Amino acid sequence: MTARRLLAVLLAGVLLPAGLVGCGIPAETDVQVDGSVPAAEAGSLNGSPASPPAPGDSDEPVPFIENYLRAAAAGERDQAYTRARSFLAEEARDLLPGKPQTSEVELTVVRLRAKPESTPANPQGIFTVTIKVQQVGVLRADGTLGPPGATETEYPFQLRRAGPAGTGLLITELPNVLLTTDTALREYYRSRTVYFWNSDLTRLVPDLRYLPSSVPAERRVTEVVKWLAGGPSDWLSPGVTGLPDGTRPINNATGQDSQWEVNLTMPGANEQRLARLGTQLAWSLPELTGQLDLKIQNQKRFSVDLQRERATHPAYPRGAAPTRFSVYDAAIHPLAIGDERREAVPLPAAQNRNVVSASLARADDQVLAALVVTASGRQRLKVGTGPAPVAVFTASSTTFRSMSRPTWLRSLDKDRATGLVAADGKLYRFDGTARTSLVPLNVSGNVVAVAGSLDGHRIALVSGGVVYVAPVNVEGGVVTLGQPRALPTQLTGVTAVDWITENELVVAGNDPDRRSAIHQLTVDGAWEPPLASEIGAPVTQLAAYPGGGDSGLPALSFMFETNGGAWRNNPIDFVTPEQVLDVPAGGRSANPTAPFFLF
Repeated sequence: MTARRLLAVLLAGVLLPAGLVGCGIPAETDVQVDGSVPAAEAGSLNGSPASPPAPGDSDEPVPFIENYLRAAAAGERDQAYTRARSFLAEEARDLLPGKPQTSEVELTVVRLRAKPESTPANPQGIFTVTIKVQQVGVLRADGTLGPPGATETEYPFQLRRAGPAGTGLLITELPNVLLTTDTALREYYRSRTVYFWNSDLTRLVPDLRYLPSSVPAERRVTEVVKWLAGGPSDWLSPGVTGLPDGTRPINNATGQDSQWEVNLTMPGANEQRLARLGTQLAWSLPELTGQLDLKIQNQKRFSVDLQRERATHPAYPRGAAPTRFSVYDAAIHPLAIGDERREAVPLPAAQNRNVVSASLARADDQVLAALVVTASGRQRLKVGTGPAPVAVFTASSTTFRSMSRPTWLRSLDKDRATGLVAADGKLYRFDGTARTSLVPLNVSGNVVAVAGSLDGHRIALVSGGVVYVAPVNVEGGVVTLGQPRALPTQLTGVTAVDWITENELVVAGNDPDRRSAIHQLTVDGAWEPPLASEIGAPVTQLAAYPGGGDSGLPALSFMFETNGGAWRNNPIDFVTPEQVLDVPAGGRSANPTAPFFLF
C-alpha cells in the first residue's frame, strides 16, 4: 500500500468526523453560491414585486392562513391593516382594529417552525388552524427589524365558510397582532443598507433596513433621507453618529435619471456636515448616478456627484486580496486551494511555534498578528504588529485554560491596534502589546467565540449557545461595546460565528433535527438559509471572508474546523495535508486545523 493510499485510509477511518466519513458532507447538503459575483443582499428582489394575496385565492384552510400571513407585508405599510382585515369575517373585524391612530404600523415577524396544522370543521362549520412559530422581530416604520415584542410560540386561527359550501373562507378568531412571516418579508420587501458615520467621523458603518418592493423608485430617495434623519437602528446607536438633532426632510426628494434634489432642515448645517451627508447618501443610494443637490430650507447649499463620491471616498477599508491559512503541526501554514492566491506566512519561523489558533489582518502596510499559543499546558495570547514579516512579538502575562480564535477590530489607527478574544468564558480586549483587559458583558452563559465586521464597528459573539451582535465604539484607542442583541436563529447550541457579508453572519450550531449545521444569518436574524448540514460533529472554529466574490474567492466563502479537521465550502470539501504548503520534509502527520483568511 502506498503512503498516499495509507493516508487516505487513515483520513477516512480515523481522522474524519462521524457523518463526514468517506464521501464528505452528503450530496443533498444545501451549499450556497459558487461563483465570482458579489452575493445579493438578504431579502433583495429583482424585477417587479410579487402580487399581493387575496382572500379568494384559496378555499383550503392552511393555504388561506398562509396567504393571510403574507397579506400584511404585501404592499405599502399604511394599507397593511386593510389588506389583513379583508381576510376577516364581519364578526371578527374588531379583533384586529384598523391602523393605530397614535403610532406607526408595525408588523410582528415570525418564522414558521412547521407547516400549519388544520383540524376538520366542527359541527358549527369552524376550522382551526394552528401555526407554530419562532418570534423573529418587529418591523418598524423606519425599516428596522427590532427585537421580538412577543413570546408566543403558537397562534391559533378559526375559520368558517364565507357562504355556501365551497365558496371561500373567512377568519372568525385570530391573534390581535399584525402578523407576517420571514418568508413574506423576503417576498415583498427589499433589503437596503444605509450608512452612518462612526464616532470619530472617519468611516461609515452599515445599518440594515427593509423597504416595501411596491415603493416606486422616485420615492426611495425620500425614504432613505427619512431613515438617515431618524437616526440609526437602536442596537447600533452606541457605535455611530447620527445627523444633528432636528434634521428632517422638507417634502419629498425630487428628480429622476441623473439629477436629484433633497430639501432639509438641519441645525448647524455647514459645508463639512453637508459633505458628510453627501457621502452617506452616495453609499446609501448605490443604484443612483449623477448629481444630488442638497438644499437647506429651500436654499441650495451642496452638490455631490454620487458615482464619483463612491469611487473617491470608500465607506470603509475593504482589506487586501484574501489568502487562506491554517494551523498545521502547531504552526501557521498557507493553504493551496485551486488557483486561489497564495502567499507566505508573514511571520518569522521563530515566532510561528506552539500555535493553537490565529488571526492575521492587514492595516495599510502593516500586518496585525494575534496568536493563541500553548504555555505549560495552558494557553496565552502572543501579539505582534508591523511590516511583514512581523518580527517583534509580546506574550500576555495571563494564561487561560482555553481561548477562542482572536479577532482584530479593523480600526483606522494602526498604531493603536485592538482586538477581542474569548478566554475561559469571558470576553477580553487586547492591544498590540498583548495587554488584556476584561470587557463587561450583560449576557448569560460562557462566551466562546467573537468576530469583528469588515467595517470594524460591529461584532458578533457566541455566549451560552446564543449568537449576539453588538456595536463597537473606538475613540482615542479606547474600545467600548454597546448592549449585545440576541439574534433569533433556528440553530441551538451555537458554537461559532463570523461575518460572511456586510450584513450577514455565518453561524454553526444544531439544526431543528439536532444535526450539526452551518447557517447564514442576517445581522437582525430576519433571514436564515442553511449553508451546510449533517456535518456530524460540533463545529469548533469558523472563519469567513466577507468581501464578496470579486477578489479571487467565490462569494460566501468560509472554512470551519470539526473533530480535529479543517473544511472549506464552494464546494464543501475536506482540507487535506497535501494542501498545506511549506511543510518540512517528513512532517505530514496530522490534519490541518483552525483555518482562517488573511485580508
